[in-house]
Amino acid sequence: MKAEIITIGDEILIGQIVDSNSAFIARELNEVGISVVQITSISDEPNCILNALEQAQSRAELVITTGGLGPTKDDLTKQTLCDYFNDELVENKELLKHIEDLFAKYVETPINEYNRSQRFQPSKAELLFNTYGTAPGMWMSNDRGVVVSMPGVPFEMKAMVKEQLLPKIVERFNRPYIIHKTLVTYGPGETAIAEHIEEFEKQLPKQIGLAYLPNLGKVRLRLTAKGSDQQQLEDLIDQSYRELKNRLKDFVVSLGDDVDIELEIARLLTEKNKTLAVAESFTGGAISARFTHNPGASAYFKGSVVSYATSVKEEVLGVSRQLIKQYSVVSSQVAEAMAIGVKDKLESDFAIATTGNAGPSKGDSDQEIGTVFIAIATPKGVCSKKYSMGKNRERTVEKGVNRSLSLLFEEISKF
Repeated sequence: MKAEIITIGDEILIGQIVDSNSAFIARELNEVGISVVQITSISDEPNCILNALEQAQSRAELVITTGGLGPTKDDLTKQTLCDYFNDELVENKELLKHIEDLFAKYVETPINEYNRSQRFQPSKAELLFNTYGTAPGMWMSNDRGVVVSMPGVPFEMKAMVKEQLLPKIVERFNRPYIIHKTLVTYGPGETAIAEHIEEFEKQLPKQIGLAYLPNLGKVRLRLTAKGSDQQQLEDLIDQSYRELKNRLKDFVVSLGDDVDIELEIARLLTEKNKTLAVAESFTGGAISARFTHNPGASAYFKGSVVSYATSVKEEVLGVSRQLIKQYSVVSSQVAEAMAIGVKDKLESDFAIATTGNAGPSKGDSDQEIGTVFIAIATPKGVCSKKYSMGKNRERTVEKGVNRSLSLLFEEISKF
């Protein structure tokens, strides 16, 4: 079964907000066996809405829209749906009571006629209850399929999807099973991985597809199985997953869908009862944030020093001024001294240090923009590597973070 998502609102088209609704809806639909074939963002204008609905229904049996259901004159979706389905707005007294109750209990501003106007809904629509807002969802159908319209406010829409929409979809549609399993690799790019697993990919069962999802120093490999026999699909995808993991055993691999490597590092450090400290220059605290973002980091993460200025490397981390003068602040020698310095200062078992020229200017070093050094200090010593990561500042920082984590994972795994 195919679905299409349409987000309505000029605020999306001018970049004022990011469309997170579509990503959420697509994930939820996928969980119940519905494939999203297209996502479209359009202006809140009747002709745009009508054209989008017409085109979407030519491609998909289920069309879901979000946005444009507010009580003010710039929200035109409800009336446009009446035009599309040859319908009219009628008063719903139960909905009016819900709106008045919401204002009485939770809203300090007095209710007005704009708010009360939400009681008018298309007569042909099956309403989807909105627990947190005044605009219900609308389930409308014709001989081409179903159109569902929902509010654009994310927390209202999400509750409606889980509590109202998905149960109705499951009840009314026959759907295939869709199962995903994902490996995350760090280090080699997608072409190197593709070459490495070429034979594996050729031998995949016809029910299983493989997708490459590269992102600055890491590549997600997603296996997808689709069909009518759930147990058969689970057996096939589990077997393929194990074989893929085995073929990539020489790569740094994180297990599970969207389980990033910092969680694998956290698991290893906790199991081994070891601790970590970080000294960052060009990464500016981004490595530390990857750890502290997750609960329980205090069990293994000692802290960090963002030694962006050369003087901080000297005065806080104890890096020798002579060493910096001899090799420059962007060098393997300084990176290793930073790692040792933060490891000693914070009394940790392991440490990461980064130094580099992320651009756009060279700063305190003559190294080319994009040149970075990453050092890992362990209970047995210190090592470092040099990388050239290009001239885009944001890409250099993100790639530097991912490369640092992959090096740390490799070193911890040796103990």
